Amino acid sequence: MLTLAPLIHCLYAAESLTESVAAAAFSRVGQRVLHVDRRSYYAGNWASFTFSGLLTWIQQHHVTLLIKEAQDWSSLLEEGEELIHLSHSDCASIRNLQVFCFTSEEDEEEEAPNTTEEETGGTKETGEEEEEVREEEEVREEEQTTPSAALRQSEPTKKKISYAQLLKEGRRFNIDLVSKLMYSRGSLVDLLIKSNVSRYAEFKNVTRILTYRDRQVEQVPCSRADVFASRQLSVVEKRKLMRFLTSCVEETEEQRAYNGRPYLEFLRDRQLGDNLQHFLLHSIAMVTEDTPTEEGLASTRHFLRCLGRYGNTPFLFPVYGLGEIPQCFCRMCAVFGGIYCLRHSVDGVVVDRDSNRCKAVIDSRGQRITCSHFVVEEGYVAADRKRVATPTRFLSRAVLITDGSILPSDSDQQVSMVTVPPIAAGCPAVKMVELCSSTMTCMPGTYLVHLTCQSVGSAYEDLSPVVTRMFRTPESHDQETCPSVLWCLYFNMTDGSGLEAEGHNLPSNVYVCSGPDGDLGHELAIRQAESIFQKILPEEDFCPPAPNPEDIIYDGDNTSSSAGGEEEKEENDGVAEEEKQEEEKEMLEEEKEMLEEEKEMLEEEKEMLEEEKEVLEEQNLQTEE
Repeated sequence: MLTLAPLIHCLYAAESLTESVAAAAFSRVGQRVLHVDRRSYYAGNWASFTFSGLLTWIQQHHVTLLIKEAQDWSSLLEEGEELIHLSHSDCASIRNLQVFCFTSEEDEEEEAPNTTEEETGGTKETGEEEEEVREEEEVREEEQTTPSAALRQSEPTKKKISYAQLLKEGRRFNIDLVSKLMYSRGSLVDLLIKSNVSRYAEFKNVTRILTYRDRQVEQVPCSRADVFASRQLSVVEKRKLMRFLTSCVEETEEQRAYNGRPYLEFLRDRQLGDNLQHFLLHSIAMVTEDTPTEEGLASTRHFLRCLGRYGNTPFLFPVYGLGEIPQCFCRMCAVFGGIYCLRHSVDGVVVDRDSNRCKAVIDSRGQRITCSHFVVEEGYVAADRKRVATPTRFLSRAVLITDGSILPSDSDQQVSMVTVPPIAAGCPAVKMVELCSSTMTCMPGTYLVHLTCQSVGSAYEDLSPVVTRMFRTPESHDQETCPSVLWCLYFNMTDGSGLEAEGHNLPSNVYVCSGPDGDLGHELAIRQAESIFQKILPEEDFCPPAPNPEDIIYDGDNTSSSAGGEEEKEENDGVAEEEKQEEEKEMLEEEKEMLEEEKEMLEEEKEMLEEEKEVLEEQNLQTEE
């Protein structure tokens, strides 16, 4: 029988990102933490699965679970105590699962190039040979005149991946239930750096930002280098875009005059064309046409602040999937003494009637565990005890395994963020993330594609029209050049942004965490974790940096005298001074690089002005003629 510690400072039920971050923060400052979860895997609705693991997860949600009757634990209660029963259902947050497989079940046998010869005994008519020669000559002529002929030539010989292969290579997949990216200057990245948790994971840059427009996928120029290298924008558009982005860095009175008015109206009044309006609205600010100007500008500034820190786009993605992030914080919690129990559920909360505080919890085995604070996922709490700002909303999710990139390029290792505006009136805007095999989320030769939007109907109803337009499926029409969908999953997930932080009908030392929200970043989860920490330990630092292994001094090894300690202190002071000088040197070098970049930018602007001047002169000459 499992015996747990008799007194726990902070007890957690479920292991979503919010709970994992808060648990790591408490454990780091010396609190005793117990983390239990009824699931058999870490991270809850933030988890990543192998392909076979995902199939098991789908099967579990398809099975109709019998509602477990609440057990009578009255014998474990003391005088003046009452029990609040927790929910046992784990399926309320996931619904409308639909799975489709568009590839063959078994491996297709490779067809030999001389099949016709074998069938006819190796003989051919002379007329057939002449016809084949003419066809080969025509193919060669097409290859010489068509730039993408080499790509198309390889397509027929490409063996289609079967469902059996997906199962066989299933461990190469790491499929996230949630689709998000990490802003390079967002709260999650800052916390990973501050706490030293970043050393537990690896990250890749999102290499490009794409948008879907007029039934075509286009690359969005977002950095300065992209803008000047773009062939989609004219010289005048490039200059207008750079001027607008520069003006967005700081808030002005002119911008405040548009507060409460649509962001699209603000863009139109800046004399920006349709191209620039589309890029700025849907791919840089990532807002809708009705979004207020102040929100659109805030999103644009955040996007611009994140550019250039780690690459030409503002985003990072963790290798092996987003499910690694909660596990990294769980690892930090365990390093500092946190205890983890999977497949172990909490049945109820023991409440003192006089103080309205949680004194203990009772687990599914009838064990009473005393705790000072209890942090719980909203799925455990009955609806009549939760306070929500809006009626429950859902996210529509789709996960695709495809055989090619949505926008082929010279490199087959692109990580792409794709924005898809509403394809029709009443349809939601869709955010799409396409991952290549170098992210360790799919097998070589395939791409893993995540689609997310606010639910209007079921996930299939919301997202299948986008899938059939942008990929090749049995329902697609005239999509021969698009990548094929091998396997796909649709499901709806509860949007956690509607949960209120306070005001729940619960004891004062019970804290409720929401599930994933529909935003692209992780701001809500980190904000919730920090808020819970500050309520419990307002005087402590949130997630202070963990020491490096080489900096840890063990008691048995600390035999040096006080004189030796003073020498070590002087040595450390000298090292600190050297590090300070190096930092100042690096800052000067960065300033020098910035000045050089500004100089280059001014030169480029000068060239653009000269080109504009030439264009205007040509227009004047044409007008005079």
